[in-house]
This record gives sequence, C-alpha cells and structure tokens, in this order.
Amino acid sequence: MKFIIVTGMSGAGKSAALKFLEDIGYFCVDNLPPALISKFAEVCFRKGSGIESAALGIDIRGGKLFDELFASLAEIDTERYDYRIMFLDASDETLLKRYKETRRAHPLAKSGRIEEGVRRERQLLVNVKDIAHYVIDTSYLLTRQLKEKIIDIFKDDENLDNLMITILTFGFKHGAPADADLVFDVRFIPNPYYVEGLREKTGNDKEVRDYVMACEASRVFLEKLIDMLEFLIPCYVSEGKSQLVIAIGCTGGRHRSVTIAGELFYSLQKEGHPVIIEHRDTYK
Repeated sequence: MKFIIVTGMSGAGKSAALKFLEDIGYFCVDNLPPALISKFAEVCFRKGSGIESAALGIDIRGGKLFDELFASLAEIDTERYDYRIMFLDASDETLLKRYKETRRAHPLAKSGRIEEGVRRERQLLVNVKDIAHYVIDTSYLLTRQLKEKIIDIFKDDENLDNLMITILTFGFKHGAPADADLVFDVRFIPNPYYVEGLREKTGNDKEVRDYVMACEASRVFLEKLIDMLEFLIPCYVSEGKSQLVIAIGCTGGRHRSVTIAGELFYSLQKEGHPVIIEHRDTYK
C-alpha cells in the first residue's frame, strides 16, 4: 500500500501533482480536512479495500489546522501505517508571478496584498516542510517536467523504500536552487564559454564534455565526489531519508555543471541507485 500526502505552498502545483499521481493509478482526494487523514488512511489500509495506492491533498490555511495535521500524523504513526509527505514549494517571486497571471486572491490575503499572504503561509508551513520526505521546488519546472519528476519518484514500488537521487544543474547567476541538499560549485574548472565554437553548445555535447573532462581537476573532483557520495548514500538511507537533491552549479548552468552532472549520473546509475537528472538553466 502506497500512501502519499501532498501539501505545500499555494500556487506551487499541488493540484497538478495530484492529477499526475492519478494518471499513474493513485486514488486521489483533494482538500481533505487534516483531521480526517487518519480516518482516510484507515479506510485505505483496511484489508479488502481494493485501494493499492492513494494520495490526498492537504491545503493548510490556518494555525488550528496544523494541530489537526500533526495529531492525525501521530495517529497514523501509532497504527504503523507507512506514508510519505510530498511538499511542493516555489520561490516567493514565482508564486507572486503566478498569482498575478491568474488574477487569483491568495487564500491568506483575500483582501490584502499577495506578498503578505505568501509570507504568512510560508511561516505556517515551515514545520510541515521540515518533516516532508520529498520537497520539490517548482520555480523553474515546466508542467511536463513536474510530471516527469513525480512519475520518476512514485511509479515504482521500490522507489518508496529507497533513496531517490536527483542531480540538478544550475547557474549561480540565476540563483541557487532552494530544495538542494548538497550544493557543489564547479566554477574552478576552465570555462568552455570562452572557447571559440563551444559557447553555444552545452555540457551534453561531446565537444564540451571532452573539453571539461580533459582538465585533471575535473577528473579528480569527480572521483572524490563519487567516493564521498558512496559513503553518504548508505548513511542517508539508514536514517530514513527518501530524497536527495544534489545540485551542481557553474556560472551559467550550461557547460561545466552539465558535464560533471552527466558523468555523476552515469556513475550512480551504474551502481544501481535510483537517480534522475535535471538541467534547470541549460537553455536560458
């Protein structure tokens, strides 16, 4: 039985995430009052329920609901029901832009400024985010990319019991990703951007990969990074961590970070780790 609680910032993509889970066979319920979570879980986990996987959306809009949420989670823990919490997040700038584009009022600022509603909600959700098994920052994700990420995490039974690794490349000039667990700066590697014929290419192109990996510092760094991760991953698994986001950044997020991330991806995949790779700023 797979049981997923979907929550997060208003406007970060919770409804879309539930739709994608429904597409891969989850029985989904949206906007369920937190006080009813334990009752819903009881129905789903009951023998003969016919439900093999379920997801419910929780929209936290007030302090009282927090007490109900954590009380329900405590009841679920007491019954030893296995569950995962997925938290959808986005930067304040992204949320403001989305609200202005849709011309919707923020649920916590119906008669006030959207900025104030976002600020209040982020404060209310900080404890929920802290206990989430999966945190997905949708600031730079297209709808298609969010769908692919959710499917990669939840489509296989074993993914709920293993550490799902995401390797994310980014450009420091566009800002570091908010959901990264580990951040590595590869700006010490010679920059292909300044090499004639390589500027318009990316780290996915052979010419750029060859240039980056021809540097001894690149090879040594990659070797040490892989060695460190092979030590860390079992430690994270033993502590019950379900998701690990490894962010690799260079100046623009198009050349060095993409090459190093690709090499790391193939190495971890070869060792049998569940791993996906995303390039946030490659085509900016």
